Amino acid sequence: MRLSQLFTKTSKESSKSDVSRNAQLLTRAGYVDRLMAGVYQYLPLGLRTLGKIENIIREEMNAIGAQEVLMPSLHPREIWETTQRWDKVDVLYKLSSDREGRGECDLALGPTHEETVTPMVGGFVQSYRDLPVHVYQIQTKFRNEPRAKSGLLRGREFRMKDMYSFHADQADLDAFYDRAIQAYLNVYKRVGLGETTLVTFASGGVFSKYSHEFQTISPYGEDVVYRVPGTHTAINKEVIEDTDALKDIIPNYKPGDEKNLEELKAIEVGNIFKLGTRFSSAFNVSFTDKDGQVKTPVMGCYGLGPSRLMGTIAESMGDDQGLIWPEEVAPYKVGIINLKVGHAEADKASADAYAKLNAAGVEALLDDRDLSVGVKFADMDLLGLPWQLIIGPRGLEKGAVELKQRATGERSELSLDAALQKLAGR
Repeated sequence: MRLSQLFTKTSKESSKSDVSRNAQLLTRAGYVDRLMAGVYQYLPLGLRTLGKIENIIREEMNAIGAQEVLMPSLHPREIWETTQRWDKVDVLYKLSSDREGRGECDLALGPTHEETVTPMVGGFVQSYRDLPVHVYQIQTKFRNEPRAKSGLLRGREFRMKDMYSFHADQADLDAFYDRAIQAYLNVYKRVGLGETTLVTFASGGVFSKYSHEFQTISPYGEDVVYRVPGTHTAINKEVIEDTDALKDIIPNYKPGDEKNLEELKAIEVGNIFKLGTRFSSAFNVSFTDKDGQVKTPVMGCYGLGPSRLMGTIAESMGDDQGLIWPEEVAPYKVGIINLKVGHAEADKASADAYAKLNAAGVEALLDDRDLSVGVKFADMDLLGLPWQLIIGPRGLEKGAVELKQRATGERSELSLDAALQKLAGR
């Protein structure tokens, strides 16, 4: 992509409508555009990054044997009444199919999909041989969020990977649940949040003793968690006062040890639950076990929001100059800065570098705009691509270009061929 062809532009002005750090950076850099509170449009660069995050999640879910499906966003009222959640889920967007608007609400926009996935999978499960089943989707969801004020972190319309698993017994659910935890940790590592994301014990509510949240440490986080020293394990506020839970979680726990836990601000980037038979019972899903007995499958659910993850990276990893993307999720690996558009040698070297990088499978963004050097440097820092390849007449006179790593600011001067080889990983 050439920046001269990109219809979006960067902006020096910060948004007054959403003061969150991720919204400010992503909007100024031209990755997203706010339509209304909690609803964002993804622009070309933002969509590339969102797509890469979703592909990483997809790869890790596939690796643990989950199968991808796509379920409807529009749900009939009856399925929510079956689980007695039509009047209990306060973030449910309810609609009427009466075109004149006089009828009672009989449809909903799905914030979650237990009500659709359970009867769907149940229609194919008859015997223990049909289990386990693990299915997931990556889809747009809707929540009537009253506090939609944190950019991509708290949306009314958002992207979600929701996975559901069905098992013949608790032991099989427990084993898959542990595999899902590892898959989630793999995702966070690949998107650059591995070192700062904690597996956090939370209340399991009516379903189980514990559920698990994945919390990324950030000074901008809205949540407070308590890390067990020397580990990547934490406890949330719901659990911190439960002595029995502390005994389970803190090694060799003694009364008062909770005072040694490290209090941290964090952003929740995922959560998983063991659901038991809450939904499979509601929809009368059953199977015949090895002994010919009719049983109800136990379920788990596993949520991870790609758009929220994108907002968390922007919130946690940017600096005063702009965004800083890890390589696996950056819209482009390298930004080529032509310092002197119109200079024959600089134009040719920049175009050659762009062509060679693309031919080598290295995604490159060429800044071929006829603007000041200061504007080009500021824009490229704001965009946050991992590498900047800086090409100008003075350097070319001595056979050199400059390579800058965005995250560290480290610069090196080397030949164009050497720079291209380094960027291509040779």
